[in-house]
Amino acid sequence: MTPVVTTIGLDADDTLWHNERFFALTQDHFADLLRAHTDKETLMARLLVAERRNLPHYGFGIKGFTLSMIETAIDVTDGKVPATVIRKILDAGRDMLSHPIELLPGVAETLNQLGRDYKLILITKGDLLDQERKLAQSGLRDHFDRIEIVSDKTPDIYTRIFAQHGTGADQGLMAGNSLASDVVPMIRAGGWAVHIPHALTWAYERADPPPVTARFTTLEALTRLPDHLQALTAG
Repeated sequence: MTPVVTTIGLDADDTLWHNERFFALTQDHFADLLRAHTDKETLMARLLVAERRNLPHYGFGIKGFTLSMIETAIDVTDGKVPATVIRKILDAGRDMLSHPIELLPGVAETLNQLGRDYKLILITKGDLLDQERKLAQSGLRDHFDRIEIVSDKTPDIYTRIFAQHGTGADQGLMAGNSLASDVVPMIRAGGWAVHIPHALTWAYERADPPPVTARFTTLEALTRLPDHLQALTAG
């Protein structure tokens, strides 16, 4: 019998370990620094606009986020933001780049179980040095047959990765917390996708789920993935 899925791609941030909560804490600090100039809701809306505008230039990750905070601080203060505030924003970004890794529950055990039957590929986007740091600190490196740190997640990227390191996207499955990055483009590439929601999700990563298809499902936790795959095989 031809296997339904031979290769599994796994997102990293907020799928294997916590990440977005550090951004949320930094945003709270950022709002406190600028509270004399604007309210938090307005500041966050302007920050998101800056982040979206800067993604083609800075890419995903903490460094681009920090630069977008600085740009937003300049904008909301009409260029009058004190150097001391700029320094505190830079310090906050540096702190984010050194935060310890905390795995989500059951991740290591689940990867160990999946690795017995499937080829595992870590597919993550963001700053290369920071993603490599987090992976090293996570202790999960040896669970993966391949590591792919990409500038973005698109159907073409998934097609390439699963063709080079698996048996094609049609026999590949991508699991992660982002509908926009982990699910929709993988389905468009002809693959399988599993959405594993996280309590905190960046607005940029939100999207409508794909049309109803047998190739997509939502699971409450990564630990549910082995049973889901077993059901696919049995079906």
